[in-house]
Amino acid sequence: MLFFDVNYWVYMLPAIFVMLATQYYVSSTYKKWSQIRNQSHMTGAEAAQRLMRAGGLYNVKVEVVSGKMTDHYDPRNKVLRLSQDVSQTSSVAAVAIAAHELGHAMQDQEEYFPLRLRSAIIPVVNIGSTLGWLFIILGIFMQWTGLAWLGVIVFAAGALFALATLPVELNASARAKKLLVQSGIIVGQDEQKGVNRVLNAAALTYIAALLTSIMQLLYFTSLVGGMGGRRR
Repeated sequence: MLFFDVNYWVYMLPAIFVMLATQYYVSSTYKKWSQIRNQSHMTGAEAAQRLMRAGGLYNVKVEVVSGKMTDHYDPRNKVLRLSQDVSQTSSVAAVAIAAHELGHAMQDQEEYFPLRLRSAIIPVVNIGSTLGWLFIILGIFMQWTGLAWLGVIVFAAGALFALATLPVELNASARAKKLLVQSGIIVGQDEQKGVNRVLNAAALTYIAALLTSIMQLLYFTSLVGGMGGRRR
């Protein structure tokens, strides 16, 4: 139903364009710096191990996972999961991504409040992503304005999650840039530039995700807000 609504595309096309442009930029930036070896000749896994020892993160394990750009930190099991490309290659991009994920492990150790807030929102987002759509569609179909507005409120949890994610990711990247230079894993201005570009490109994906969530929320708000006019 929504995909045949012209207003839906009015709201979503700008967000879709930004998302596609961001994905292209991230992919091209990662491709470029994944082909340039860092001067320390350290793989992503080796860089993570050195930084963990320096930071006293002895309870964190490193695991290799399949897939491309599947790197993440699991706070429940205290595991830093790195893709094969990142863990086994000694590129500038590999150590940048490994250090970024380690930044999340440091946030977890310090009980960084934005990270705790984001983790607390996840169950609400999982419920809202399903019930929000359902309440909105049922509310519009049955002409129950209250139910439709409830759906909008529940769906707004996704935008709140995207907003809460930004400071977490930006802080992890800031930690990574600092750690890589201080530890000597990254040497020289060219490598620092590469690290900055890889991590800044990754940050753009979260900004694009926030824009997409906001535009969806605005569309649903306009859709439900127009219910009263349609009844008249």
